[in-house]
Amino acid sequence: NSPFPASPFPTTIVMAASVEDFMKYVESKNVGQAEFLQAVREFVESVWPVLEKYPKYKQFKILERVVEPERALTFRVNWLDDKGNVQVNRGYRVEFNSAVGPYKGGLRFHPSVTLSILKFLGFEQIFKNSLTTLPMGGGKGGSDFDPKGKSDNEVMKFCQAFMSELFRHIGAHTDVPAGDIGVGGREIGYMFGQYKKLKNVFEGVLTGKGLNWGGSLIRPEATGYGLVYFVREMMATKGDSLAGKTVVVSGSGNVAQYAVEKCLHLGAKVITLSDSDGYIVDEAGIDAKKLDFVLDLKNVKRARIADYVKTYPSAKYVPGKGVWTVKCDVALPCATQNELDVADAEALIKNGCKVVAEGANMPTTLEATKVLIKNGVLFAPGKASNAGGVATSGLEMAQNGQFLQWTREEVDARLDGIMKSIHATCVKYANEFGQPGNYVVGANIGGFIKVADAMIDQGLV
Repeated sequence: NSPFPASPFPTTIVMAASVEDFMKYVESKNVGQAEFLQAVREFVESVWPVLEKYPKYKQFKILERVVEPERALTFRVNWLDDKGNVQVNRGYRVEFNSAVGPYKGGLRFHPSVTLSILKFLGFEQIFKNSLTTLPMGGGKGGSDFDPKGKSDNEVMKFCQAFMSELFRHIGAHTDVPAGDIGVGGREIGYMFGQYKKLKNVFEGVLTGKGLNWGGSLIRPEATGYGLVYFVREMMATKGDSLAGKTVVVSGSGNVAQYAVEKCLHLGAKVITLSDSDGYIVDEAGIDAKKLDFVLDLKNVKRARIADYVKTYPSAKYVPGKGVWTVKCDVALPCATQNELDVADAEALIKNGCKVVAEGANMPTTLEATKVLIKNGVLFAPGKASNAGGVATSGLEMAQNGQFLQWTREEVDARLDGIMKSIHATCVKYANEFGQPGNYVVGANIGGFIKVADAMIDQGLV
């Protein structure tokens, strides 16, 4: 007769009989972690037929094990601002799964960062990295620090303080972080310098490095380029191409910028970009000259996208949300998670959109994803379509290991080949499990089987 009330959820599970049973188990152990639970549900719904077809995955409790991080670290980060005031932030690193290689995934510096968001991103990273064919496990980290509005000196002090704890847990063959929202070349440089000072080792412990000290050509462009390569492959299955198509892109950061550039290379017309304040619509198309302006506006001046219309007054700026109401053939959400909901999906369908491919991580809600697929829209989940960034990080690791730097053409060709391979894997497993054209199912199953088999091979660790 325990004095404590019984938990409404099971704390142990024996071969869950259904997705709902399994999700009750996961929810009981991750209370309040909405983003992580959303990612797990979307994944489990896709891979459940694999467990039915191959009982070994149930026998070895692969699902129960894969949703539990191998290690989740939180730590205090103290630093001094330019006024001499003590600032305190929280740092994280979620080392989720190393079955197929060292942990690999970005660091995000943003006030919205929580353990739930990093667990969702790290969980997705496991299967994204698996799909690349490269030997990389899954992880994610970051801090609630906001680099926006901070001086270079303040950003440097924070990055050094952050790395002064993180350095104990990472290494070129253990855990290799990269950039993400709020972490670009500047931040990677400061963190790499501090790691090198503390460890007295020059190694490829971070990716996204400067070209002069171990970085890879094409790395800044990789996520956006890879996204468009994947869209090209999807459209080819329907005998179509991007040439002459109208494309709507959300975001105006790294992924969006280079997605626009590659769309231009392939003959498409991009008419939108956005940031957290609003979006611009340029019906004439964002050409190479205008894109150069955007790169300077966002990467150098760090200004808002609203300033675009001051230089190009024929375009219009719309404050707030609504970019998905703009008529298009192809939509590329490249901003942030859950930016495209059911109403947005319905607006895209009504306006004749044929392809939606995720450049950001989980920018489409689960309900919106289902609406798009049900209505015959070609939909690419981020773990497949935005894997070009981490794939090229893996190529950067390979170059560091060989103490070589490949040419731009060689890296781009390898990236293109990896995106073709990811597309082929998605198609293969979607067909095998009776859902041809469903890239969500294909990506989840393709990524899962490789990781699951590795976990079985390596024993109960």
